[in-house]
Amino acid sequence: MYNADIKKLERSFLPKDFVVTNWAALEPYFKTLLDKEIASKTELENWLQDMSELEAAVNEDACWRQIKMTCDNENKALEEAFNFFCMEIQPKIQPYSDALNKKLLSSPFLNELEEEKYHTYLRSTKKSIELFREENIPIQAEIAVLQQQFGQITGAMMVTVNGEEFTLQQAAKFLESDNRNLREEVYKKIQTRRVEDKEKLNELYDKLIGLRNKEATNAGFDNYRDYRFKELGRFDYTKEDCYKFHDAVKQYVMPLVNDIYKKKKEKLGLETLRPWDLDAEPIGTKPLRPFKTGEELLQKSIDCFTKLRPFFGACLQRMKEMQHLDLESRKGKSPGGYNCPLAESGAPFIFMNAAGQMGDVTTMVHEGGHAIHSFLAHPLALNGFKEYPMEIAEVASMAMELFSMDHWETFFDNTDDLARAKEHQLERVITIFPWIAIIDKFQHWVYEHPTHTHAERTAAWVAIVAEFTDEVIDYSGLETFKHNAWQRQLHLYEVPFYYIEYGIAQLGAIGMWMQYKKDSEKALDNYCTALSLGGTKTLPELYKAAGLEFDFSPEKIKILMEFVKKEME
Repeated sequence: MYNADIKKLERSFLPKDFVVTNWAALEPYFKTLLDKEIASKTELENWLQDMSELEAAVNEDACWRQIKMTCDNENKALEEAFNFFCMEIQPKIQPYSDALNKKLLSSPFLNELEEEKYHTYLRSTKKSIELFREENIPIQAEIAVLQQQFGQITGAMMVTVNGEEFTLQQAAKFLESDNRNLREEVYKKIQTRRVEDKEKLNELYDKLIGLRNKEATNAGFDNYRDYRFKELGRFDYTKEDCYKFHDAVKQYVMPLVNDIYKKKKEKLGLETLRPWDLDAEPIGTKPLRPFKTGEELLQKSIDCFTKLRPFFGACLQRMKEMQHLDLESRKGKSPGGYNCPLAESGAPFIFMNAAGQMGDVTTMVHEGGHAIHSFLAHPLALNGFKEYPMEIAEVASMAMELFSMDHWETFFDNTDDLARAKEHQLERVITIFPWIAIIDKFQHWVYEHPTHTHAERTAAWVAIVAEFTDEVIDYSGLETFKHNAWQRQLHLYEVPFYYIEYGIAQLGAIGMWMQYKKDSEKALDNYCTALSLGGTKTLPELYKAAGLEFDFSPEKIKILMEFVKKEME
């Protein structure tokens, strides 16, 4: 039914060999669309198709510029190519995009378009018109360039362990050692290295907060949070729902987090559990090492996905053939991991920083889930139809983490290691919730108080962290590290307010896993059906297609947490 042999979109509006170089070469195509006479419903749909083709070409060009820069952020030419797009091309596209949106909505043939097919697309178009302000164009260009500085600052962070230099991602594997002194030493080196750039990261965040606040007030909003909720298309929940989520995490998740850390303390035979003990195993138990190289990680992931459903493995295989992956950590590479959809090519690009750890398997299958989503949505007729909400995008990735556990024997040939890996995954499913609540609540505070001082920001952060701190881990003497722990979260800099989605989607993923436990084939069918709809349905409709309810109320969280607890036991 689904095919991973993805083909690049055929062009009929743009020349086959057209490449985005500068605005002078690009502008005529926008002008043609704006000036075109539309005399029927058919002509309107053909015009939408041409506009979609142009959008896809421009989007893919911008994505490749960003991918190349994050893969090698020491290469100035790549940085300049990205910045050139942000400063010289994107700002000139925006007024045309607004004019084209208005042309669409004022068309006399608009009412002839099929309501069900175009509902979410037109809703999004109206939202874009409402938010557009000419004076925000230079602000958005500056923000786009500034956001990338986070990767440059953090990608340059290195520490020396046993006389050898490591990226922070690579050094993290020492935190799994059974040598507690080594763990403490490496933990402190990593945190100390982060603190060295504390002021740089503070100043960068200050600039971003100021610009984002200006962008929001220009558009007539009281604060950036309210503006951003609209920009992200949060039509189906409110800030009050986010507050209820924070409270539910305290009430129903924190008791499970305490249990997990108590068991960890007992298992390690420690009087006090310190932050450098969280990834460790008891003395004599070797850390999980599911792969050695990025190539091995990819091949094992292909095998695992193929066992789950051959189409899933074929998607990763196709990306391998197209060289759409960069998996290993190295100096001069931005931190983190992402799946970047490529609008024309169809097959996305996976970027991550693997260092041979268990967490890398989780990242790979997570980004692999996003990749499957890109493949399934690619056949949709318009580029705008593929712009799905993040709350379903993260179900695609987080459900894949849980589904794929059934075939993790591809990474672990020993049953004890396999059991440990699954336990590690289920613990993470629960322990990530407090961090999601902290990051989300912190952002609400930051943008409701845009003129705060560094001292006020630190005080707010410390107070919010305290609300979601477990009763087991001993952080005494580490206050300096705790005070700026928010600076490690890429989303705060690069994709503001994109974090509650992980919490909502984790609940959706647990719901999908409950289905999978009852009937695996039906659950995978529901998964594929929902993802293949892209953004053509509302969020509650997409969840319904996946066999889920769009519900992250405290009552729902309680039921799902009880299920995970049983599975862990």
